[in-house]
Amino acid sequence: MKKVKKIIIFSSVFLMLVMPAISFAYKLGDPLVPPCSVDSITRQCVWGFTEFMTLIDNVIQFILFALAVPIAAISFAYAGFKLVTSGGSTEARGTAKNVATNTVYGLAFVAGAWLIIKTILTVLGYDGAWIGF
Repeated sequence: MKKVKKIIIFSSVFLMLVMPAISFAYKLGDPLVPPCSVDSITRQCVWGFTEFMTLIDNVIQFILFALAVPIAAISFAYAGFKLVTSGGSTEARGTAKNVATNTVYGLAFVAGAWLIIKTILTVLGYDGAWIGF
């Protein structure tokens, strides 16, 4: 019962923190899904390679900048709070250091994945803003 309560509390706090980022869908004014191009002959919406690559780029940047960075900041704040309130307990201090270390590893993993995806998109011919800003 105690474990279920912890999972419910963690899930509700996580959803409260993530839902605003998801509802804004990447940036204010910029849709996550790019608009399609209109074919001049048939006057229909056509999705091509460029729109697909833009979609992939937008999703990766959304995950990196709108989700990973705020979650990492919350993890660092939690580790700092845990470290300050450890009260001299070596176990609590070790837990705080593990949380901070794992957060750094997670950010490095996400940044590495972003770099790999950006390189693949560049090799495939997507000529968008490479740095992502």
